[in-house]
Amino acid sequence: MKKINSWNEFKELDQTTPFFFLKNSTTCPISQSAYEETMKFAEDHADLPFYYLNVQETRELSNQIAEEFNIKHESPQIFLFSDNQVRYHDSHWNITYSSLEDVVKKNV
Repeated sequence: MKKINSWNEFKELDQTTPFFFLKNSTTCPISQSAYEETMKFAEDHADLPFYYLNVQETRELSNQIAEEFNIKHESPQIFLFSDNQVRYHDSHWNITYSSLEDVVKKNV
C-alpha cells in the first residue's frame, strides 16, 4: 500500500483503474485492525492498487476527500474508486479481508 499525503498526490492517481483507498487512524484499535486486514488483502492482490492516509497526519486531505465525494468522514474508512467515482465505501469493523473480496467480486 502506498501512502498519500496531499490532494495533489491523490488527484495524480490513475482514476481510470479501480483502486482502494483507506483512511486510517494511528491511535484507534479499530483502525489498526482495518489496516491489517487491508494490508493482508493488498498483499494477496498485487494486481490492484491500494493507497492510504493517516488521518492525524493529513486531516486536510481526509476532509477534502469527504467533501469532494460527499461522503461523511469516518475512520477507519475504505473506498473503492473508479472513473473518478466512489463505487463502494464502508467503515469500522466492516473492513475485513472477506468484505474486500466481496467488493472485488462485485465491482472489479
